[in-house]
Amino acid sequence: MDSIWAQTADMPRFSPLDGDLRTDVLVVGGGLAGLLCAYWLNREGVDCALVEADRLCGGVTGNTTAKLTFQHGLIYARLLREFGPERARLYLEANRAALGQYRALSREIGCDFEERDSYVYALTDRRKLDRELEALARLGFQAELTETPALSMPTAGAVRFPRQAQFHPLKFAAAIAGGLRIYEHTKVLELGPGTAVTDRGTVRAENIVIATHFPLLNKHGGYFLKLYQHRSYVLALENAREAGGMYVDEGEKGLSFRDYRGFLLLGGGGGRTGKKGGGWRELEDFAARHYPQARIAARWAAQDCMTLDGAPYAGRYSRGTEGLYVVTGFNKWGMTSSMAAAMMLADLIRGKENPWAELFDPSRSVMRPQLAANAWESALGLLTPTAPRCPHMGCALKYNAQERSWDCPCHGSRFGEDGRLLDNPATDGKKTMSIDREDIS
Repeated sequence: MDSIWAQTADMPRFSPLDGDLRTDVLVVGGGLAGLLCAYWLNREGVDCALVEADRLCGGVTGNTTAKLTFQHGLIYARLLREFGPERARLYLEANRAALGQYRALSREIGCDFEERDSYVYALTDRRKLDRELEALARLGFQAELTETPALSMPTAGAVRFPRQAQFHPLKFAAAIAGGLRIYEHTKVLELGPGTAVTDRGTVRAENIVIATHFPLLNKHGGYFLKLYQHRSYVLALENAREAGGMYVDEGEKGLSFRDYRGFLLLGGGGGRTGKKGGGWRELEDFAARHYPQARIAARWAAQDCMTLDGAPYAGRYSRGTEGLYVVTGFNKWGMTSSMAAAMMLADLIRGKENPWAELFDPSRSVMRPQLAANAWESALGLLTPTAPRCPHMGCALKYNAQERSWDCPCHGSRFGEDGRLLDNPATDGKKTMSIDREDIS
């Protein structure tokens, strides 16, 4: 089922590329991150084109819960502890600036922008909230500890960020796409220095930005080890009590809540792609217990790239790839993070210094515990002697009964039962992967 955003937005259509093209900057990937990169470059007078293999914002952007906040879980206590005050403050400032840009742009755009307070709640451990408040105070931001009366279950309290926001992501995307040079249904088949070969022609550009959710080049940057993908689920409920704000559990497997025009958006049930999670069933059970009069009006799922340290990767694709850039890894917080990363990349490409460049640098240290977990999952997937296998790097696929798909626990590619590609980093499915009905169990 389509998301509530896809059901209520009128997205513009763009023609495929027709022949060869020259441009200063080529953006590959038409999600919000790629679209914002093209928007900021175009705004600065840079000749820019964007190619999208399918439809604009047809992936993660159309399936987000669309919270505009620099409260990304209880992240600041961890950033302060592991990386020190400078990096933690940069992260806060970058995402706060991004929220400010959405606020400014939305004054001219009809995208259902609404200011809302944001809350990260804890079910049992209030000490985590206290530590986050202490970290925020050290960084100069005043949050507060509060109760959560709008939620339907008891909590230990919440950290509240005032004057955050929510919006309709596809209405926003449709508006900023106007005036940009965009080619839909144009798939990049091969990348070389200053060149992108597509199925519709060859594009030559001084700089290329890869904004394809999961980066498509394996031989540079090591993203197959630096990223994993996390799948999460959403229900839009009618006749449910309004949340009155934006809520998210501090725990990885917790629930999130926000309102949209009479609907309560209930999110959760997630886990690493290819691993068993609660899915929509978990959300349905919760809704039946806490909102017995509610009706499910829509359901959808999202997939997020997770980095090793919680900050996105945005910058040069690798140290040895002059003129090739990447933006990825928003760790479930792609709205403000993609805005901040796009603003930084626009500066970087124009040779302008940006204070967030080191924070987002994709070549920063990989010596994080998550690296070992990612390597283990990759090794396990490669050594599991079952079929079918993922054409990306050969890992064994796992059947996802709720979504009737084959999912890769190594890197997050997903395929329909007929072998059709649903999610990257695999670039093809049907022609390279054979699925036998007997494999489904």
